[in-house]
Amino acid sequence: MSKEQLSKITAKKVLEKIKKSHIKWIRLQFCNPFGLLHQLSVPSEEITKESFVKGFPLDGSSILGCSPINESDLLLIPDPSTFTILPDYFDTYHDNENAKNQYSSKAARMLADIQVGFSGKRFSRDSRFIAQKAEKLLQKNGFSTSRWAAEVEFFIFDKLISDVNSKSSKKNNVPSSIESREAPWGTQNLENTIPLKRGYYIGSPSDTLIDFRDEVSDTLKIFGINVIAHHHEVATAGQSEIVLAHYGLLQTADNVVTVMKTIKEIAARRGRIASFNPKPIPNDNGSALHINQSLWKSKNNKKINAFYDPNEKYAELSQIAFYYIGGLLEHAKALCAITNPTLNSYRRLVPGYEAPTNVAWGKMNRSVCARVPAHHKKMPSSKRIEYRPPDPTSNIYLDETAILLAGLDGIRKKIQPPDPVDVDTYKLSEREKRKYGIKSLPT
Repeated sequence: MSKEQLSKITAKKVLEKIKKSHIKWIRLQFCNPFGLLHQLSVPSEEITKESFVKGFPLDGSSILGCSPINESDLLLIPDPSTFTILPDYFDTYHDNENAKNQYSSKAARMLADIQVGFSGKRFSRDSRFIAQKAEKLLQKNGFSTSRWAAEVEFFIFDKLISDVNSKSSKKNNVPSSIESREAPWGTQNLENTIPLKRGYYIGSPSDTLIDFRDEVSDTLKIFGINVIAHHHEVATAGQSEIVLAHYGLLQTADNVVTVMKTIKEIAARRGRIASFNPKPIPNDNGSALHINQSLWKSKNNKKINAFYDPNEKYAELSQIAFYYIGGLLEHAKALCAITNPTLNSYRRLVPGYEAPTNVAWGKMNRSVCARVPAHHKKMPSSKRIEYRPPDPTSNIYLDETAILLAGLDGIRKKIQPPDPVDVDTYKLSEREKRKYGIKSLPT
């Protein structure tokens, strides 16, 4: 659904849908500052018109990174535009041995904004609030809107258990056993296993997850999320990617959170494990969260891509886009604190596995951290910048906000980026990198 369609879903319409669809439970969902999804379950009869103003109590001191215990009274305010009736198997513990005892709730979800108790002010560490402020700042800087699209990468394992003596553990030098019917160290599907770094776009029967990704993509339509494509990624052991359509900044962040939740739910229903670990297999490619973005202006009641200039010869980029890239590169190292927040994030950012370890930009070049996709010419709607360092352990709301602020800083300060790099930066020596002025990530 578009932003305009979502905005028309009012509290009154939500109450009507709850009654008409005989919804029993409402899941109020929100992210902590580290991007972890939390939820509160509320009986549907407790949802009234006043609920969208007064909200529901939350102990902020029990949420990692939220509030101290002496300032712990917060409120969850449902956002009616995010109302969705959930599939029956969501939030159900999946136990095949006791399937008859499983209870399927008739439930719906809404994402919630967080307010400070008593004062009624917005909570400054609320991820959605931070993203909403970023959208307002964008407009103050002369842009009408922005478009964002995420590429969500993840692994689907058959099993993930602690076993330092297993064949998988010894081969991959990790203290856990990763079992996958696709992996070359597995005991199933031996004729069709996927070697390390050889999984990209591979077909069935080696790719055992095509129908899984089909189901995820079809389920996302329930939430109004469109999928552009999905495929097997480079790594073995069930690495996949789902490419999402572009939306506004806040809606894209909401979508990514929903996508990750959906992937986990469907994996659990199938008795498998979804992992968003950026680097679960040390000697294979890790998982990224590539973020595509463009800024737009309004002129004569038409939306114009501010990144597009048909007269620029290298990549049809406007001067605004050049400055934006300059800001991204200027702040690339600092951005890692937000876009790559975990130990495994840094394990991913190492040479040799297609991770964006080089602070540079270029057209069509996936070895740099800021890539300008160039599949077509003279297509202003698709002109964008792809920022490649983020990974799925980050908080997508903070990712987009920080990336936007870095780009806007480049525009404000007119930071001209260095010359584009059109060579494979992974093959450059340190001396050659210095010649190009290329620095390294993460530090």
